[in-house]
Amino acid sequence: MSPALPAPTLASADRGSGASERPMSRHPGWPLTALLTLYPLWWLLGMGTLIVFVLVLPMVLHLWRRRRIVVPPGFGLWLLFLAWVVASTAFLGMNPPGTLPDTVSGRIVSVGFNLAGYLSATIVLLYAGNLSETEFPRRRLVRHLGGLFVVVVAGGLLGTFAPTFDVTSPVELLLPDSVAEDVFVQSLVHPTAAQLHEVLGYQSPRPSAPFGFTNTWGHCFALLLGWFLISHMSAGHTRRRAAGLVVLLLAAIPVVYSLNRGLWLGLGLALGVAAVRLARRGRFAVITGLVAALSLTAVLLTASPLGAMVQARLDNGHSNDIRTFTTQRTLEVLAHSPVMGFGSTRAALGSSNSIVVGSDADCRRCGNPTLGSNGQVWLLLIAQGIGGTALYVGFLLRSLWAYRRDRTPIGDGGRLVLVLSLAFMLVYNALTMPLVITFLSIALMWRQQRDEPARPAEISRRAPASRPVLLAGQTRSPA
Repeated sequence: MSPALPAPTLASADRGSGASERPMSRHPGWPLTALLTLYPLWWLLGMGTLIVFVLVLPMVLHLWRRRRIVVPPGFGLWLLFLAWVVASTAFLGMNPPGTLPDTVSGRIVSVGFNLAGYLSATIVLLYAGNLSETEFPRRRLVRHLGGLFVVVVAGGLLGTFAPTFDVTSPVELLLPDSVAEDVFVQSLVHPTAAQLHEVLGYQSPRPSAPFGFTNTWGHCFALLLGWFLISHMSAGHTRRRAAGLVVLLLAAIPVVYSLNRGLWLGLGLALGVAAVRLARRGRFAVITGLVAALSLTAVLLTASPLGAMVQARLDNGHSNDIRTFTTQRTLEVLAHSPVMGFGSTRAALGSSNSIVVGSDADCRRCGNPTLGSNGQVWLLLIAQGIGGTALYVGFLLRSLWAYRRDRTPIGDGGRLVLVLSLAFMLVYNALTMPLVITFLSIALMWRQQRDEPARPAEISRRAPASRPVLLAGQTRSPA
């Protein structure tokens, strides 16, 4: 067991539950409620992702007012990663061979956005993890995450049946035209129901609401699925379970129409993880029911237009060439700064379709694809090198190890999120909402471990639930 950092003793932290600690405000935890339950509103206002950066401000104020804060196991690795992100900006001016030259000022916006995403997720983790059960019960957070899954499903259905839906948001109206018309800014402030891609050889809509990209939609869908099952399907109320089953059946429609192979593989991985956990606990009857349900689903897909859509996607792998090109070029460029990376992404010279610079009417896929846009691991390698990548992955693995013995539904749900987050690193970028969901899942497992008394046989084997830290400007209180 790692020793705790020097800090004043706080009764609620020592006892673990924190139940005797008085709430620090009349409505503790309200920023989390505002973020997760009002996300459709923020999306329509043009602040879907940006709201995270706004709501962390009251979270910081809350943490500052506490007599002390505690941090989860392995948090030192994450702090080192954040320091690595900052240190890697020293290489922003480098233009390695095979990339499009640019200036430091031209890359600073990308750096600022990524750093804000990492810092915001960190604050969300500490804020959610330091709330006591009296202030913000774990079941409420699970319920909010399950509710966000319903929002994601609704957004997917909107993108499937009304793909041309879009809104000029208030935030978009406030921006100068030169800024608002930027493609990346559009993904943040201009609500659209779907992205239009030529995945099947012709232009077809792929659901993305309430996010800017279809891949982000699929990423969040998979991460939230477990929390939805825990909050709805495991409930004792028959009506709640029936409603949950309806949501799952409806969810199959946008899952297929998203043409998102990464999501399909992720759902398969989730089923595999669940089957292993059930087998280890001797729940073979449940496994049998799961297999029967999957078989029935496969039959229904085959007999419906959804099956043809899946087959058409498997027959058209147009994105394979782009991913292969950007991955190979990323590894080639990385050789010029393997340890620290380059501080941000780089635009490749040429593409998988052409060596020319820029796309045109005859070659939409020509141009300069962004190195690091095809998965979090590739983003980390190009921006923070092997060192930063190792620290990022190390923190997720350390968290997975710390809560490996938690057999509660929260433990199962949280570990599934971590497994999916690690697997999705190869195909999805995690900033910003997917990383926030991952860190909220860690916070739930951390609080579960800290707040629930350990059985005597497990006390000596269990990882430290938290490390207390003294905030700047605070003084030691008497023991």
